[in-house]
Amino acid sequence: MHDLRRQALESGKTVSKKAKSKHSSQASSPARSPATSRVASRNASRHGSDEEEGNLSDETSWRLVISLITSVLHSVADASLASVNSIDEILSMDDPNLATDAWVEELGDRIQQIVDRKRSSVAGREESLAAYCRILTCKYAKEELDGKIDGLAVGFLRSVKAESSEKETVLALRALALTLVTDPSDSIYDLIFDPLKRSINDSESFVVKAAAIQTLSTATFYGGASLDETQAIMDYLLEVIESDGLSVDAGDSSGVVTAALEEWGFLATQLDDLEESSQEAMEAFVEQLESSHPGVQIAAGENIALLYEKSYTELEDDEEIESSDDEDPANELSRDGPRMVKRYDPYRRPDQLKHLLSTLATVSSRRISKRDKKCLHTNFADILNSVENPTRGPRYQNALNHETGKRYGSRMNVRIHRTGVMRIDRWWKLLRLQALRRVLGGGFVGHYEKNEVVFDSLPIMISNEK
Repeated sequence: MHDLRRQALESGKTVSKKAKSKHSSQASSPARSPATSRVASRNASRHGSDEEEGNLSDETSWRLVISLITSVLHSVADASLASVNSIDEILSMDDPNLATDAWVEELGDRIQQIVDRKRSSVAGREESLAAYCRILTCKYAKEELDGKIDGLAVGFLRSVKAESSEKETVLALRALALTLVTDPSDSIYDLIFDPLKRSINDSESFVVKAAAIQTLSTATFYGGASLDETQAIMDYLLEVIESDGLSVDAGDSSGVVTAALEEWGFLATQLDDLEESSQEAMEAFVEQLESSHPGVQIAAGENIALLYEKSYTELEDDEEIESSDDEDPANELSRDGPRMVKRYDPYRRPDQLKHLLSTLATVSSRRISKRDKKCLHTNFADILNSVENPTRGPRYQNALNHETGKRYGSRMNVRIHRTGVMRIDRWWKLLRLQALRRVLGGGFVGHYEKNEVVFDSLPIMISNEK
């Protein structure tokens, strides 16, 4: 795979001075800020054996992220799965143990195998971790994990540190993320920060680096990191983005850059005020819009839409603003909901940004596949609309509903079973939904109904479809 920077130069992309300065050396690790305020838990030498080791159903066409773990599950499952390219398909396949209470006993066995690694082989650990991931994806097992989180975390981290195989390492990272979404911890972040950071920086596998970025983000959100620590992780991810992956020795991996972009956006949904960090982040995201990889471009664009959305907040009860005969055309919620007020300019060159977004929304290059072209058109039409009108969310339609006399607004609806519909009308909701689906895959709906952690992360009312 060519270096991202080489591809960027071939396509006319300008490399930032900050990225150039990091070409020959790794970025230093972010300073560990003291935990000034804890986030609520609901917000929330490589050998083959340890004996030798010693150490969406959706009414709209919105983008689903295919998990890195898919290829791992292919190899540990039956060979007939080789043609399956979606983790949702894998996890929705019939499993007799998951259809009965037998999964509880199997989960207990798998936990024991993960915790007690003596005389285990790489293949055996891969099998145990894959089964554990499958069960936690499909079942809400908080009760079964009670009192076992610390032991499991140690077992997962042993696999991550040893990196005996790429499969085992990625499965262990996924298992750790699933565990935290099932049963968050106020203290586990301190345990896993250094090993995950080391994996991102030092692993020779780009797949492992990307998976570790995703798990570090999940651990930051659900593992008890303070807001200062969350900001430090976002700064670290921004270095990865600004350097096109070079800061973590992944200069030719679009997957690592995409993961950093996606997880930066996920963590940013947790912060109320992004004014101080907006300009620097916007510079990095705008630069990535000129990437030759659609996944990188879309992830950067979604973060841009989120930052514009966050530049508006609700009018406070005791706040007064000058009235105007001309209503702000960007303030759609002022008509049908709370009055939104612009607090700051997210980017100093909005005209340049709008031109670039408009170009991506209508791109027609023959070098881009029809599928990628359609995806770029759909996503960047939405992103441009939100940059021009920051109170408009994804899939916004300006047409009037003749029955209510109001605009249809955001038409992104995620179907929950047969009759339930979840409305995704804000970018922060979309980014959280996508992050949860990256962890839970096809098990998202089941967790949303039963897992209080997932519901609290995305507290959206589900309406009955008429």
